[in-house]
Amino acid sequence: MTFKSEYLAKVYDDVCKRNPNEPEFLQAVGEVLESLEPVVERRPDIVAAGIIDRIVEPERGIQFRVSWVDDEGKVRVNRGYRYQFNSAIGPHKGGIRLHPSVNASVIKFLGFEQIFKNSLTGLPIGGGKGGSDFDPKGKSDGEVMRFCQSFMTELCKHIGADTDVPAGDIGTGAREIGYMFGQYKRIRNEFTGVLTGKSISYGGSLARKEATGYGLLYFTKEMLADKGIDIAGKRIIVSGSGNVAIYAAQKATQLGGKVIAMSDSSGYIHDEDGVNLDVIKKIKEVDRARISEYVKSVPTATFTPGCKGIWTIKADVALPCATQNEIDEESAKALIANGVIAVAEGANMPSTPEAVAAFQSAGVLFGPAKAANAGGVATSALEMSQNSMRLSWTFDEVDAKLHDIMVNIYKNCSKTAREFGLEDNLVAGANIAGFLKVADAMLWQGVAY
Repeated sequence: MTFKSEYLAKVYDDVCKRNPNEPEFLQAVGEVLESLEPVVERRPDIVAAGIIDRIVEPERGIQFRVSWVDDEGKVRVNRGYRYQFNSAIGPHKGGIRLHPSVNASVIKFLGFEQIFKNSLTGLPIGGGKGGSDFDPKGKSDGEVMRFCQSFMTELCKHIGADTDVPAGDIGTGAREIGYMFGQYKRIRNEFTGVLTGKSISYGGSLARKEATGYGLLYFTKEMLADKGIDIAGKRIIVSGSGNVAIYAAQKATQLGGKVIAMSDSSGYIHDEDGVNLDVIKKIKEVDRARISEYVKSVPTATFTPGCKGIWTIKADVALPCATQNEIDEESAKALIANGVIAVAEGANMPSTPEAVAAFQSAGVLFGPAKAANAGGVATSALEMSQNSMRLSWTFDEVDAKLHDIMVNIYKNCSKTAREFGLEDNLVAGANIAGFLKVADAMLWQGVAY
C-alpha cells in the first residue's frame, strides 16, 4: 500500500505495527485511507485534530471465553468478540457473526467498515461488530441456545439500547437473536431494543430479512439508471444463497432482471432459464441442504463443484453476496472479458483490491459494500426507531423508507466523488462521504476518545 500523503503513510504504518497478522483489517483500513488522500489535502483541521489516527483505533475491544455444554454433556469452549469502533454519531451498531472463520482481524475489519456504512445511511448509528468462532451448523436447538446464553451472559455487560445494539449476521438469525435477547432480558430485567433482527412477535421489523438483498438492488438499479441503463432484461449472477443472496435475487427478478447463477460453499448452479427461487428457498430455508440439490428439481440446470467458476459465466451484472475476497483479479478479468457492465457488493468486502482496480480500469460500474449493502443495517436502525416509539410499521412502510435510503446513499456517494474530482469512483465517494460525517462529529466533540 502506497500513499502520496506522508501523514496517511504514517497512520497506515502505525496500524500495521499495532495489528500484525490481521490481513482483513489492514486491507479495509488501507482501502479507506487511500480514498482519503484528497480529504487530507483539503481539510488540514482533520489532520491537526488527529481524526484519522483515532478512527482507525476502536474505542474498545472485548474478547471473552464462551463456555457451554453440548448434548452429550461435554464442555465446549469458544471465543467471543465485540469491537466498538466509533460512537461519534450514535450508539455502536453492527452484527454478531457466528462462523468458524471468525477471529479478531475479521471482526475488526467488519467493525471498521461499519463506521462508514452506518454513516452513509444518514441515520444516527455508530460502528461496531461482534461474533464468535462457534459454528451453529449441525448443532441442535438446545446447543445453540446454551451457547447463545453463555455468549450473552458476558456481552450484556457491554451493550444497551443507547450504547451498542448488535444485530444478526452470518450464522446469527432469528433463532440465535431470540436466545440472546431472552438471556439479556433475564439478566438485566428490562425489555429494550438492545438487539435487532428480532422476531416480529417481540419487536422485530417487517422487511428486515429482505432488507440487505432488496437494498442492494435498489442501489444497483439507481447506479445503472444514472447512466441511462435499465436493469430489466439484464442477465445477473448472484453468489451465495443465504438471506442476502436470496432476496437480492428475488428483487432482481421483480425488477425484470434474470438471475442465471447462484452458489454456496460447495459450488454453483447455472440455470439459463432463470433461477427458480421457490426451489432455492426450499433447499436453503426449509431443508437446510446444499445447493447441488437444485438440479434434482430443475434437471435442465447444471451444478459445478467449487465457487470460483461462477464468475466465468457470461452476464451483465454481478452481485457477490457470499463472503470477503471471493472475487480476485483473475475472476474480475473473466467478468470483464464476458462483458459485465456493473458489479455491486452484497457481501462485506467480497472483491480484492486488485479486482476493484480491474473493474474501475475497465469502466465497469462498481458499487462498494459499505454503500451497496447498507440496507440491512439501515432497516436495523428503523427497527430501533420502532422499538423506541413502541410502534410497528407495515412492510410497505419499511420498504419505502429503505428504498429512499438506498437511493440517497447512491446519490451521496456519486456527488461526493464528483466534488473531489473522482467522477464515478463510488469506492472513494462512499469512503469520503461516510468519513466526513463522522469526522465532523468527532471535531465538535473534542478529544473525548
